[in-house]
Amino acid sequence: MANFENRSSGKKESKKEGKVDKEILDNIEKAKKAKAEGSEYFYDEKDVILYNLGVGAKKTDLPLVFENDENFQVLPTFGVIPPFNAVAPFSIGDVVPNFSPMMLLHGEQYLEIRKFPIPTEAKLVSYPKLIEVVDKGNAGIVVTGTTTKDAKTGEDVFYNESTVFIRGSGGFGGPAKGADRGAATTVYKPPQRAPDAVTEEKTTEEQAAIYRLSGDRNPLHIDPAFSKVGGFATPILHGLCFFGFSGKHVFQRFGPFKNVKVRFAGTVLPGQTLVTEMWKEGAKVIFQTKVKETGKLCIAGAGAELMESKSKL
Repeated sequence: MANFENRSSGKKESKKEGKVDKEILDNIEKAKKAKAEGSEYFYDEKDVILYNLGVGAKKTDLPLVFENDENFQVLPTFGVIPPFNAVAPFSIGDVVPNFSPMMLLHGEQYLEIRKFPIPTEAKLVSYPKLIEVVDKGNAGIVVTGTTTKDAKTGEDVFYNESTVFIRGSGGFGGPAKGADRGAATTVYKPPQRAPDAVTEEKTTEEQAAIYRLSGDRNPLHIDPAFSKVGGFATPILHGLCFFGFSGKHVFQRFGPFKNVKVRFAGTVLPGQTLVTEMWKEGAKVIFQTKVKETGKLCIAGAGAELMESKSKL
């Protein structure tokens, strides 16, 4: 959200852990009631192709890179793009104490596709809303839900929930556990058996440079000097970029899905290889993604609910 990096003006320092910060709690309740004015996002076939390339589409993937292909399509994970720079009706610095953008980590992402097929061009409007703020003592967790609608028809097209973890911003007396919101809060556990499908795909050295053109121009992903300040020796790949790779792997193997939920478990460097392990459990695909070069997970606890009538075996 556009206001994720806003600091509140003159906000006092957090009280000690375990104490109640009435100002923060009041701000949270006000923020939950606040309504966004709506942020427009227009895209066409060029933007679709650019996104697809950003998540690894090859020149031979004609339905993803050639607008005149009879099956030209939008990958489901494109749904995270329209709301990315939408203006929230609250400032994150008002709903947690001691907020610093440098202490913020993208923890989880939930995406729901509400319109099928996804249009290959459209004018959309996104409306962010504060869902909840969780107090973990030494950290705060902020969940923002964004409904994206077709500007012409008013139909819902996408719904996103983005969960950010902010170190040093807890201890304000808020709830220690978040609410159960069904698929949006599900943490999937891989079955104790071999995966039903495994897709391995190498990212390119230029992957972050391409993906950032779809909206996330955080210098952490392109500027070595900035990434060093952030604690990374070299620029890292966007979490939503390798989320897109993983979602593409599920889509290509099992077909369209109506929602997907992931936890970000680690970093990926441009040029590293992603290995997505997938298990089909009824109408759902449980998956996780590893970095081949390190053996470490970058996406965990993930799952997608398939469109049953169109899913592949």
